[in-house]
Amino acid sequence: MEKASDTYKTIAKASDEILLKEKKSKFYGYAFPIKHEEEVKDIIENLKAKHPSANHVCYAWQIGVENPTYRANDDGEPNNTAGMPIYGQIQSFDLTNILVAVARIFGGTKLGVGGLISAYREAAKLTLENSTIKEEILQKQITLRFGYEEMDIVMRFIKKHQLEIISQEMHLRCKIVISVRQSTFEQTKKSLETYHKIEVST
Repeated sequence: MEKASDTYKTIAKASDEILLKEKKSKFYGYAFPIKHEEEVKDIIENLKAKHPSANHVCYAWQIGVENPTYRANDDGEPNNTAGMPIYGQIQSFDLTNILVAVARIFGGTKLGVGGLISAYREAAKLTLENSTIKEEILQKQITLRFGYEEMDIVMRFIKKHQLEIISQEMHLRCKIVISVRQSTFEQTKKSLETYHKIEVST
């Protein structure tokens, strides 16, 4: 089944901690839903505080749907042995608006480049397998301004099309902000514009 162009997958909440052991090294995996890059720094600092003996807290994140941005960070591990394998799992699970981090506590045995890539990838995979994945729908907002006497028409329209009301101000001139699924946005806007007494803006 083809995925609708205005849906995306993310995680419902922060995952539980997972632990992967590889040649005495411990890899603790975590996933967090995020909306803004600014959230990353605090989360990583909290993980470093939680694992003071961790040699590395490596991570990758992706934000956005139509033009997503992403970053992968090896935190001192050899180039591309940690952040990119983690990011590969975000892509493999087809997720966005997510941060996946893996804290490594060195166990005395070097894993080598191949061993590191495999361990970070596996830790990220286990973390995502243990996360609650949900599908979200991209929404756009439309603002309606109208006289109080048009209230009935507007409410009937909202109910008929099962639109979500974000905010409303009821005075002599009313203002309602509604949320519309992106794939039906143009059609809904055109329908609303046929009511000449209702001012439609986005």
